[in-house]
Amino acid sequence: MKTFKVVSQLVRTRIVDLLNKNSRMDGRGLLDYREIKVEKGFISKAAGSAQVSIGSTKVLAGVKVELGEPFPDVPDKGVLTVNAELVPLASPAFEPGPPDENAVELARIVDRALRETETVDLKMLCIEPGKKVFVVFVDIYVLDYDGNFIDASSLASILALGNARIRKFRVEEGKLKYEDGYIPLPIRHIPVTVTLAKPDDGPFIVDPNLEEEFSLGNRISISIDELGRICGIQKLEGTLSVDEIFEAISTAKNVAPKLIEIVKKESGLNV
Repeated sequence: MKTFKVVSQLVRTRIVDLLNKNSRMDGRGLLDYREIKVEKGFISKAAGSAQVSIGSTKVLAGVKVELGEPFPDVPDKGVLTVNAELVPLASPAFEPGPPDENAVELARIVDRALRETETVDLKMLCIEPGKKVFVVFVDIYVLDYDGNFIDASSLASILALGNARIRKFRVEEGKLKYEDGYIPLPIRHIPVTVTLAKPDDGPFIVDPNLEEEFSLGNRISISIDELGRICGIQKLEGTLSVDEIFEAISTAKNVAPKLIEIVKKESGLNV
């Protein structure tokens, strides 16, 4: 992932020195997240939406559901697609125009976690195999950037899917018929993403803020679901040894349940 190095060498040195003393500049423990705030149903016209803040980083995710065609290789499944946009107002580093490599990578990380865990039961969204299915769009907007928009985007996406509602329907002889009322999307799993960072010589931390992202040369994001299954690993920056990667996985597995509990509490999902 492309980063924007704007932190002075003095600050970088201070951050690394503190980490080697198991401390951080904002007073957090090495494995502590900043305050996480959730607001659901943020967009009234969307099927589902959620805004998540981790510290000063703020992300909005919206869900839209439309009719479409299935992919040829999975004709009996609905479609899930994830897009991400880094809103220029969120940071001087974000530029207007088509999604850049950071936005594309963010969308892929979230998409991979949702897809690999089969978070949404896409077979339940098939109307007529090979011809007509429901297509679920997840759109992510990074609104304010103070580090670690990946974990915030992951949380916002699963929360938006969790509170999404579509018209109640039934299928008769391959024909779609709507009924009165709304039903939730068929959610089967809860994947979350834990982003870790470390200096070349020093411990891992989770949820790096902006100064920590700019100061630490090694970052990795690991997606894990409520069953403890690893559903995605993305090296964002730097070089990590095999032992360091296993250490990062172990740390992420210990931290992920806290994020999953937030999702369950805020969404009411019980999977």
